[in-house]
Amino acid sequence: MPNSEPLPLYGKEYKTDPYPLYRKLREEGPVHRVNFPSGVNAWLVTGYEAAHSALNDDRLGKNHDLGNSAWRERAAIMPEPQHSQLQVHLLHQDPPKHTVMRKMVTEAFAPRHVERMRPRFEEIATELLDAALDTPDTGEAGEIDVVGAFAAHFPFRVLAEVIGLPEALAARFDRDWGKVVQPVGPTDPQRPVYEGRLRGLQGYIAEVTEDKRRNPGDDLLTKLVVACEEGAISKEERDSVVFQLLVAGQEPVTNQITTALVALLRHPAELRRLQDAVRDGEAGEQGLLARAVEELLRYDSAFELTTWRFFAEDADLFGTRVPAGDSVIVSLSAANRDPERFPDADTLDLDRTPNPHLAFGHGIHFCPGASLARIELQIALRALLVRLPGLRLAVADQDLEWIGAVLARGVNQLPVSYGTSQAAPATGCPVRHRTN
Repeated sequence: MPNSEPLPLYGKEYKTDPYPLYRKLREEGPVHRVNFPSGVNAWLVTGYEAAHSALNDDRLGKNHDLGNSAWRERAAIMPEPQHSQLQVHLLHQDPPKHTVMRKMVTEAFAPRHVERMRPRFEEIATELLDAALDTPDTGEAGEIDVVGAFAAHFPFRVLAEVIGLPEALAARFDRDWGKVVQPVGPTDPQRPVYEGRLRGLQGYIAEVTEDKRRNPGDDLLTKLVVACEEGAISKEERDSVVFQLLVAGQEPVTNQITTALVALLRHPAELRRLQDAVRDGEAGEQGLLARAVEELLRYDSAFELTTWRFFAEDADLFGTRVPAGDSVIVSLSAANRDPERFPDADTLDLDRTPNPHLAFGHGIHFCPGASLARIELQIALRALLVRLPGLRLAVADQDLEWIGAVLARGVNQLPVSYGTSQAAPATGCPVRHRTN
């Protein structure tokens, strides 16, 4: 049975390292009452088998209309009118509407299509690092913030190429708008700032769709505009999908680049092995890199928790009675560290195979951009490891600032040193961090 009192699922200690808590919860059972910063009480699913089952449970819907009054009173969701205008995207739809809308976006993110674009993505990575590094190829020592110099920009530029966002409009996108996926409650002092970001992003989406109406092309954004004009989707659904693409299509990859690098920096032997392989172009390097990306996705996923799910009527969930309209959350990160599914689950093993992690979810809401994200991560890691020899943290591990977003993991800044100088930083790096 779940705890009688909801367990707080927030705070610096939890966001820095949630895995000890996840281990404890898995050992206690598959369903737990938890409390989020907004005051929402929810039901958290942990453990691989339970998570896999819940993600494929067609009794659990994603539409916010299923949420009950207790959830709606406290949920930190977008205010009106934006909630109705920007929140009817794929993540908040159920079949048959979800099926229709998902089909519109899957072609642009199909594995063969994005693989053909890999050379262009590699060019983007090179351009960003050329601009960021004062001494790009000399081997001299230097220091950069990986987020500010690279990770905050690479996924968005790639996304712009894939969906057909014009270069001039792409250059005007304010990354600060991405914080609207971290809504704050009505009484939070930051609510006016949040609402300002929301209005700015909504205005930007209006510009994007109008530009595509005037200047159509052979791309996803044009396809969405045309589908709206033909009545296949509503204006609100069109704008919501564009919203989802612009925000959910790039911020998680930014965060995953940081969690992957932090994991490697905490495991120096694995970092050196992967860095040596990509630098020297060893036989099998691409296979090792692909396996490493899968393991890094499993080991510390940037999408830590899923978004809300709801039962339309009171239901049994792994022996626990869950009231209709209560929010159900699946912990992807807890599932990915379940020793019942992954031997030595707290160990980073770059050769782990098979690796059926749930970092991209499962079932009908499996991330449609998973193939693109995998390619982005392979390119990003290879570029960073090749261009940053002797990679090491430039600050103490405990000084890394983990983002406070409820559903996501990542760091706001990732200062690293690189180059021929092997002197240890004044902060005491390198560090070793184990969760087992």
